[in-house]
Amino acid sequence: MKKRIFGSMVALVGSAMILCFVFVTGLLYEHFNRLQVEQLKETAAYAEQGYEKAGMDYFTNLHTGSNRITLIAADGTVLYDSEESDVSTMENHADREEVQQAQKDGTGVSRRYSDTMSKETVYYAVRLDNQSILRLSMEHRSLFAMMGVLLMQALFILLVMMILAAVISYQLTKKIIKPINELDLEHPERVTAYEELDPLLCKLASQNREIAQKMDTLRQQQYEFSMITEHMQEGLFVIDRQYTILACNQSALQLFGIQHSVLQKNILTVERGEPFRNVLEQALHGRHCSDLLEREGRVYQMIANPVLQNETPQEMQSMEHDLIGVVILILDVTEKEKQERYRREFTANVSHELKTPLTSISGIAEIMKNGIMLPADVPHFAGKIYDESQRLITLIGDIIKLSQLDEQSAPFVWESVGLLELAEAVKIRLQPLWEKRNVTFQVTGTACSVHGVRQVLDEMLYNVCENAIKYNREQGSVTVTVSCQNGNACVTVKDTGIGIPKAEQERVFERFYRVDKSHSKAVGGTGLGLSIVKHGAMLHHAKIQLESAEGAGTTITITFTQDGTETEEPVVSETV
Repeated sequence: MKKRIFGSMVALVGSAMILCFVFVTGLLYEHFNRLQVEQLKETAAYAEQGYEKAGMDYFTNLHTGSNRITLIAADGTVLYDSEESDVSTMENHADREEVQQAQKDGTGVSRRYSDTMSKETVYYAVRLDNQSILRLSMEHRSLFAMMGVLLMQALFILLVMMILAAVISYQLTKKIIKPINELDLEHPERVTAYEELDPLLCKLASQNREIAQKMDTLRQQQYEFSMITEHMQEGLFVIDRQYTILACNQSALQLFGIQHSVLQKNILTVERGEPFRNVLEQALHGRHCSDLLEREGRVYQMIANPVLQNETPQEMQSMEHDLIGVVILILDVTEKEKQERYRREFTANVSHELKTPLTSISGIAEIMKNGIMLPADVPHFAGKIYDESQRLITLIGDIIKLSQLDEQSAPFVWESVGLLELAEAVKIRLQPLWEKRNVTFQVTGTACSVHGVRQVLDEMLYNVCENAIKYNREQGSVTVTVSCQNGNACVTVKDTGIGIPKAEQERVFERFYRVDKSHSKAVGGTGLGLSIVKHGAMLHHAKIQLESAEGAGTTITITFTQDGTETEEPVVSETV
């Protein structure tokens, strides 16, 4: 803008000066023309007087200077010419304009370009008393010739004036532009530089308000997006078509064990596994896809969705052209996969546990049906049917108990339960078993009470003690200790049994899981005892601690905390 204003002002001044030069030259030209005619008129008057007094002798010693004097007879014959010695060679001048005017009006003036003299000449003619014509002529300087004479002076003046105009224009331009350059665009409504700018400034103020509102909205949306994504447990990546990471949350970095920022980096620097690359490629081709990724012992589910400019079905044909980027959601499904594996194992185990007694019952029934059973064998086979049916009833009962603990659907009655009295009652109920296996059973400790469900607490303690007896050695021992530690009630069951291998300790609380399959079959049981213990502890917000070494016995401690802190999984520690 500054250059345009400066250039316009200089061009305006230059044009004005050129026009002035042409106009002044034109005025001078007209002025000089009048002066020439007046000069010729005065000279003609003097020549007329001299000719009338001295006749042709007047012209003999006459010095004409720059004027040319011609005496023409009434018939147009040239009688005398100051520049021609032999006038007889000159053509008749009767047709000359100035001569004709002089013969008619007494005087005549004309201008013409002489081909013979190659110049423009001004003629003035006067009629004498003897009817002859006295004509004076003078070379006329043309406008262009006059301008040529004045050109150097005019150029010098023009140059000086242009320099002055440039300096003044520069200063004026700075003065005009300065208030514009100093406009406070943040608060244009406060500017009072030029009234002509008021509509523009009002428009700027309105746009500033709109932009400020939109920026506030964008910042709020960005803040909300950040708050949502940063508090997501799922990992989130947003990438463009060039695999560049545009956004990610902290969970995504934690899932992949990344400690530094990966924004504006290639997503393949995070993970280069084939499943991950396949998901990216499919999403970048406009297809929704998902897959599982195993990484460092963890299982992740990847869900990738393409982000498109067009949403309508008619425009889905060109989705690759409208693809902006890809949003990748990553979920840690390790526990889910583990639970799914447990579910499959549970289903298989339930099927097996149910099928075994039912097969036995079905086989005995088939023998009885075919009548190939001796009467003496009926009591034996009836006992088998009874034992297998009782095993089924126990198994189904344990499954029902686990289901009730999972769903907390049973009408549990909460009350104060004395753990020492409960342990004594369990000892009495298990007396036939520990006497049969020749195991010493001892209950010690102090009286402690917890607020809980008596039936569930009884099942928990019963199952732990039953396992301690079943998996004990001949003439081994089981010690149940009830104590209060730091205000928390604790029940510790210690045995001198076969122990649990270190690799198996994390799974003993799973449903139907058995450490020693052959030994477990010999001692009986459903394989759900410790699962009931685990879910009962979760119901009471208790913590289970297991210490065991293979061949050195097992110690299980159940701690009931007063603050009711919930522990979803039992805490397992190992014997050193």
